[in-house]
Amino acid sequence: MIEHKILFTGVTGAGKTTAIGAVSEIPPLSTDVRNTDVNLSKAMTTVGMDYGELTLDNGEKLRLYGTPGQQRFDFMWKILSNGALGLIILIDNSRSDPLDDLDRYLKGFAKLIEDTACVVAVGRLETHPQPGIEKFVAHLESRGVLCPVLPADVREREQVVQILELLLLQLESKTEND
Repeated sequence: MIEHKILFTGVTGAGKTTAIGAVSEIPPLSTDVRNTDVNLSKAMTTVGMDYGELTLDNGEKLRLYGTPGQQRFDFMWKILSNGALGLIILIDNSRSDPLDDLDRYLKGFAKLIEDTACVVAVGRLETHPQPGIEKFVAHLESRGVLCPVLPADVREREQVVQILELLLLQLESKTEND
């Protein structure tokens, strides 16, 4: 059986744990603990990783890993990036500067993005429409990164599947062009 490692990243509260839980065929493994960071309004936060699995129609298995969102746990980003086939960056558009958040992950995962493929999924656009998708696309282009950007509600299984399919299409296209 062919297996692929896919990485989800983004700020605390962007929906990594939720996205993996929405599509995982197994009960997701989560390393959530009680949040002690007074700057976060979340009761629980991921300190190690999230993990789930999804089997594709062709029998291939996706192993889904979620990174911790807090900057103080960024050492886990490099560990979890090892062997990853692709990256999904989840953006919370309700935050004060989502484009700055995007930059943090573009820098933190620069090598992985260069070597594989990436998709940016922007959440909470229905309540916080600015910056819009076109601003994210322009921002990525200004950083020399070409990857798709789409709105997403990661609570919806179909939308998470769509994000994963888009990432796999990017990888397929990249393989054909190499």
